[in-house]
Amino acid sequence: VQGVVPWHQVHTGTALHQTSHLVVLESAVHSADARVDLVPWNHPLNVAQFDGLFISNGPGDPSRCGETVDNIRAVMRAGKPVFGICLGHQLLSTAAGCKTFKMKYGNRGHNQPCIHHGTDRCYMTSQNHGFAVDTSTLPDGWAPLFTNKNDHTNEGIVHTSSPFFSVQFHPEHSAGPQDLECLFDVFLDTVKAHKAGSGLAIPMSDRLSQALLYRPVVTGDIQTSPPRKVLILGSGGLSIGQAGEFDYSGSQAIKALQEHGIQTVVINPNIATVQTSKGLADKVYFLPLVPQYVEQVICSERPDGVLLTFGGQTALNCGVELQKNGTFDKYRVRVLGTPIQSIIETEDRKLFADRINEIGERVAPSAAVYSIPEALEAAEKLGYPVLARAAFSLGGLGSGFANNSEELRRLAQHAFAHSSQLIIDKSLKGWKEVEYEVVRDAFDNCITVCNMENVDPLGIHTGESIVVAPSQTLSNREYHRLRTTALNVIRHFGVVGECNIQYALNPTSQEYYIIEVNARLSRSSALASKATGFPLAYVAAKLALGLALPDIKNSVTATTTACFEPSLDYCVVKIPRWDLSKFSRVSTKIGSSMKSVGEVMAVGHKFEEAFQKALRMVDENTAGFDPYAKAVCDIELEQPTDKRMFVLAAALKAGYTIDRLYELTKIDRWFLHKMANIVNYQTVLEQLT
Repeated sequence: VQGVVPWHQVHTGTALHQTSHLVVLESAVHSADARVDLVPWNHPLNVAQFDGLFISNGPGDPSRCGETVDNIRAVMRAGKPVFGICLGHQLLSTAAGCKTFKMKYGNRGHNQPCIHHGTDRCYMTSQNHGFAVDTSTLPDGWAPLFTNKNDHTNEGIVHTSSPFFSVQFHPEHSAGPQDLECLFDVFLDTVKAHKAGSGLAIPMSDRLSQALLYRPVVTGDIQTSPPRKVLILGSGGLSIGQAGEFDYSGSQAIKALQEHGIQTVVINPNIATVQTSKGLADKVYFLPLVPQYVEQVICSERPDGVLLTFGGQTALNCGVELQKNGTFDKYRVRVLGTPIQSIIETEDRKLFADRINEIGERVAPSAAVYSIPEALEAAEKLGYPVLARAAFSLGGLGSGFANNSEELRRLAQHAFAHSSQLIIDKSLKGWKEVEYEVVRDAFDNCITVCNMENVDPLGIHTGESIVVAPSQTLSNREYHRLRTTALNVIRHFGVVGECNIQYALNPTSQEYYIIEVNARLSRSSALASKATGFPLAYVAAKLALGLALPDIKNSVTATTTACFEPSLDYCVVKIPRWDLSKFSRVSTKIGSSMKSVGEVMAVGHKFEEAFQKALRMVDENTAGFDPYAKAVCDIELEQPTDKRMFVLAAALKAGYTIDRLYELTKIDRWFLHKMANIVNYQTVLEQLT
């Protein structure tokens, strides 16, 4: 394959020459037998020397690139395949006879939503431009390819018969999402086809639509008409791991349904919740969230839809039981949103591991067991230490780490009291823990609303850990690799609504495992909603009704679409609150099972500010990251307690190095340096006084 790409200003282009090897330049052409060369913007283009033309990016004013436009026209007259991006899109449009105009502000960022005209799917794109193509001046034979969902400016054009197309955004993902990297594959396939003289009758627009077409993995009817009455399984009684977050989720869902004139029926035994307040839902039943009582309500109310994902783990488990015993089929109640089978597959650890392996991803080495002897046998095969955790459990209930068979036996006896299935995982203690909140509609429009990073390493439950949003220690490559994986996973399971995915990331390499997927609203969802301003529960309820994500308005602006990924110019820190002194015989050590009874969220311009604010909010008697609150203790640094942050402050004050603290705590050095900044600044202030 051969080709030519002009080089504009200081940016790069690529040229494909007849060879059997591939040279990759700026990740532009990445998976074909091609040689990639670079030519300047005014290089004479001899169409006999190449098979395709790729026009790279600017920036610049397309009206001042007349010589380049003339060269492009010559290539188009010869019928060679042409693909342009960014300024290359504007140059191809100008060569085709289109006009461009200068935008008031331009589009700049990695979260610009673009609609593809062939499939109506919306994609996140990376852009940095101040000019746009005027589609009203498109000549005959050309059609819009992509349109910006927010300002409705043109984002791409395609020729209806010739192999020419271009896009305004950057599909090569060097600074943004990988969602449309496949456009390069389409272009190279087209170049190969034209070189071979085959497939010439297939229009370029059809090639692109075929590549971007959504093919459902999970079968199921798309909700075409809204239900008349919906039953919502509420948040239930307050418990560790399940508290006000799910009351928030259920309340948002009720408001979203009522906007569409749908009757709402709520089952929630907790009278002290917002969702059971008078005037919110149409009818409230103060009954336990168990299958027997829920079936009685279904029999009496006859709803035609039910929402299972807004009441936490209790509601989810109840819904799974009702599906298994045939209650939903008996009364013709449709499960709205995520299919019930997908929920079961994400909750059952063995099924989950099998499904993840189907798409080439990995979960931590593990085994599902149903008895204590099976647990001991699995641990011997995996090697100690291991993590034992109960399936279908909330807040890591019944879980813990075992270093030998005796510890595992005790853990298994406790875990089997909560679940019939126990998962034995290979320990990944010390790895980073990262979470993504993902939203998907029934038409396969997917976005990641927020990503979060745990300050504490893997081994401490995310509900027990300090969490930072957005992540602070991931590289751009790591961030987008995990983002792409999150979208692939949620698509594979067919989740409709909101989903949380958690990763274990090796701090010394780019190796990662998928820890779990919560196909429901979770504690992290509530944190992500408040951290970003994106109403996850509200949007998820609308998606469960069958609405397309791009058609839902941003609740803040009321004009732009909800199909966007918030970009934070601030730092959010969440710190749990423990009241362990109120419980007798409870260890102060924290681990894989939740003990915290609440949490606070702080917002700051940088990590140090948000971290200090959060520590002060957790306990009004705390002055923040106080090095005098606790004494230095290496054991407490290695085996964390609810007061470890203050022990860490004391260690920094005592002169512990960052490397030594990393070996003791496995907290990323970036966070340790930021904490050291606080202690060092305090030392400076003490010297001044």
